[in-house]
Amino acid sequence: MEEKKKLIQFRNIVKEFDGQTVLKGVNLDIYENEFVTLLGPSGCGKTTLLRILGGFLDVSEGAVIFDGEDISKVPPHKRELNTVFQKYALFPHMSIYENIAFGLKIKKMSKDVIEQKVMKMLKLIGLEGYEHKNVTLLSGGQQQRVAIARALVNEPKVLLLDEPLGALDLKLRKEMQYELKRIQQEVGITFIFVTHDQEEALTMSDKIVVMKDGNIQQVGTPEDIYNEPQNRYVASFIGESNILSAKMLEDYKVKFDDIVFDCVDHGFKENEAVDVVIRPEDIDIVDMEQGKLTGEVLSVLFKGVHYEVMVETVPGTSVTVNMHVIRNHDVTSENGKEKISANDFYVDIEDLEQLNDAEIIARADAQAWDPESDEYISISRIDYDVKAEIGEYPVTFSTANGTSIQRTIFVVNQPFVKNEKANEAIMAFNFFKTVDEIKESVALDTDLKTWANAQGWKLSDEDTSIDISVDYDFDDEQIKEGVYRITFSTTGRVLKIHTTDFVEEGKEVGLTFFPEDIHVMEKMGFR
Repeated sequence: MEEKKKLIQFRNIVKEFDGQTVLKGVNLDIYENEFVTLLGPSGCGKTTLLRILGGFLDVSEGAVIFDGEDISKVPPHKRELNTVFQKYALFPHMSIYENIAFGLKIKKMSKDVIEQKVMKMLKLIGLEGYEHKNVTLLSGGQQQRVAIARALVNEPKVLLLDEPLGALDLKLRKEMQYELKRIQQEVGITFIFVTHDQEEALTMSDKIVVMKDGNIQQVGTPEDIYNEPQNRYVASFIGESNILSAKMLEDYKVKFDDIVFDCVDHGFKENEAVDVVIRPEDIDIVDMEQGKLTGEVLSVLFKGVHYEVMVETVPGTSVTVNMHVIRNHDVTSENGKEKISANDFYVDIEDLEQLNDAEIIARADAQAWDPESDEYISISRIDYDVKAEIGEYPVTFSTANGTSIQRTIFVVNQPFVKNEKANEAIMAFNFFKTVDEIKESVALDTDLKTWANAQGWKLSDEDTSIDISVDYDFDDEQIKEGVYRITFSTTGRVLKIHTTDFVEEGKEVGLTFFPEDIHVMEKMGFR
C-alpha cells in the first residue's frame, strides 16, 4: 500500500490576540485526499487555525508548510486552497452559473472551458438545469452547494469549510453531511472542516482533531476517538459517556467503586490515578446475582430506538442539620464607640483538643467593630473553661477596651453517617446565625459548610476528604428568624445505560460489561 503524502504541516503554531494566547504550539500533519475535522467548543482555536491556513491571519510563532513549502508569507489568493464560510457570501445579483464561474472569469479562462467546468460542477452538486436561477430563490441547502461548487471549480488542492452547515435545519444538515462526504470522495481532494458538532465529525471524517483551549487533545479516526479517548475531555465531548475516577493497579487490572476489574489497557504506572470511560451501549442490565455491579433503577426514558436507563450503583450519603436563625444581637459599649457580636456554637467532644482561640473565634463568628467607620476592632481576649464532657460552657469575647459578649459552647457527641457501600462517612453540626450574617454572605454554600463544620471522608482512609454539596429551601434575601433544615450530601454513582429492553423504575438490577468495554484514560491535569 503506497504511503499517503503529507500535504499540510502545522509546526508549533502559536497565535496571540491582545496578549491572550489562542493557539499554544499546535503541531498537526494533514495528508492528501483526507477529510479532516477540527472539532471543539467555541473559543478552542479551531477557526483560528483554519484562518491561519487560509492566509487570513498571521502566526505569532511557527510555520505552515504546504506541499513542502513554507507559505506563511504567501497571500490568500495565491494559496492553492479555497474557503467555504457559514455565511455563503454568494453574489445575489448573479445566477447560479455566474456565481460558480466567477473565479474562472477572473483567471481569464476561455468561455468553453468555463462552461465545461461549471456544468461538471452543477452535475456534482445535483443542480443541473438550475444554472440560470437566481441564487436568492434557492433553499439553504442549495445555496450551500453553490458555495461549495464555486470553491471547487477553481480546482484547489484543499477546501476549507468553516462550520458550513451551521445555518441549516437538522434534517438538511444530515443530508448535507452525506453529500459533502460524497463530493469529497468524488473530487479526491483534501477537505478541512471546522465544527463543534460531534455527530457531524463522526459521520464525515477520516481524521478528527479534538481541540480545547488552544491545544490539540487527540488526533485519530472517528473509531479511535470514540472507542479509545485519551482523556476525560475527549470522552465527554464525543458521544455519551460514563466517566469514573479509578486506580490502575497494574497492567490489565483497574479498580473503581472498590472493585477490581479486568481490562485490556496497559502501560500505566502501578497504582496510577486514572479515569475510566464505559459507553452507555456497552453496559448490559442483568439479574443482580450476575452483575459485576449492582444498583437501583432511578429512571427510564424511551428514546425511540432504545431506553435510556439511569442506575445508581453507589448511593450518596447525606446528613441534615438545624440552622437556628436568631435576631441580630450586638452588644454596644457604654460610650457607643464599639460593637461586638458572636454566636453560640456546637463542637464535637472529639474535636476539643483542636479547639484554640482562633478556632473559637471562627466557629462563633465573633467580631468587633467601630459603628461609625465600620472598621474592625481586634478581639483581644477569650475566656472559657470547657471540659471534655458533654454539656454547655460559657465563652466570653472581649476587646482591649473591655467591650464584651458572652455566648455558649455546646459540647456534643456528634454522630456521623456511615455509608459502607460508598466507603464514606459524613458529618455536620447544628449552628446559630443571625439574619444579617446570612444576608451578607457572598458565597452562601461555602459559608454554610463552614458554619456547620460539614465534612466527609473515606472510611478506609480518614485523611482522604470527599466533596460535599449543600441543599436548602430558603431564600437568603427574605430569611427570617426560625429553624431551617440544611442537608449536606455526597453524590452517588449513577451510570447511564442504553438498552432495547424495558426495565422498571425502583428495581434492583445487576450491571455487566466486558474487559474491552472499560477504556482507561490518563487523568487530566486541569479538571
